[in-house]
Amino acid sequence: MTTTQFSDILGDIQLSKKDADGIHTIAVIGLGVMGQGIAQTISTAGIEVLAVEKSEKRMHQMMKSLDESLDNEIHRWTMTKSEKRAILARIKGTTDLHAVASIPVVIEAVDENFELKKKLFHELDGICDANTILISNTSTLNLSKLAASTKRADKVIGMHFLNPVPKVPLVELVRGMKTTDETFAAVKKLAQRLGKTPIEVFEYPGFVTTRIIIPLLNEAMYILMEGVATAESIDTAMRLGYEFRYGPLELADMMGLDEVLAWMDSLFHELGEAKYRPCPLLRQMVRKGKLGRKTGEGFFRYDDHGKRIAV
Repeated sequence: MTTTQFSDILGDIQLSKKDADGIHTIAVIGLGVMGQGIAQTISTAGIEVLAVEKSEKRMHQMMKSLDESLDNEIHRWTMTKSEKRAILARIKGTTDLHAVASIPVVIEAVDENFELKKKLFHELDGICDANTILISNTSTLNLSKLAASTKRADKVIGMHFLNPVPKVPLVELVRGMKTTDETFAAVKKLAQRLGKTPIEVFEYPGFVTTRIIIPLLNEAMYILMEGVATAESIDTAMRLGYEFRYGPLELADMMGLDEVLAWMDSLFHELGEAKYRPCPLLRQMVRKGKLGRKTGEGFFRYDDHGKRIAV
């Protein structure tokens, strides 16, 4: 398969920032909501990105989505047109997984499905250079089990970004049982280069952020389903009462309700605790295709720029 260069339609902008760590290009596998945010963040830091998707059609759709997301930032006066062009100029797309062979760092951001990620890591292990670091963006899955599908468990690490990736200054760094200090130090340095504050967490389902936030989102959904309060009232209560930047239901919409459901299912499967059992209302909304801001409707409705539509 051929590699698509997106800068040909954006002008001859090649702004590359080389660093002493020798990482000039990073591969991102999967350009969903998280993958797009990760690619944007890496490119903003001046690092080239090779984005990998499963088909040309999917690649075109995801790049269009990223383009529109950056347009929304321009619309909000948080980005200039020249900054957008520079970001996209550093992102190349391909459907050929073998194109990542010589890239020193590969980040997977595919769906939160253990078998899918395990298969991908096994394939990457056979493709990539022996020194390549393999990073998973998983928020709930067992990293050591993923690493066991490779012959380089010492170079496998978790790097859990939070959505929206370009705006949240935190990343959780998760060691597998065999992750070396050298791998951890290299990825910690990379996180700092991306403008993130890295925190080290022990390997455990949900780590810190997901394990805390998921029961909150789930309980808010149950409160709505039981008719205790409206979605607007629930979110207002948490924003004003506890100084949350976003209410739990709007936050779930931002994350993507399909992603939230996958996290709940994974945590419930791993831990077996009732607080992680997905609210039936959430399953119903996902079945109907109401996935939140990315589809224009979730617990709230959104315009083409991702802005909430007032009721």
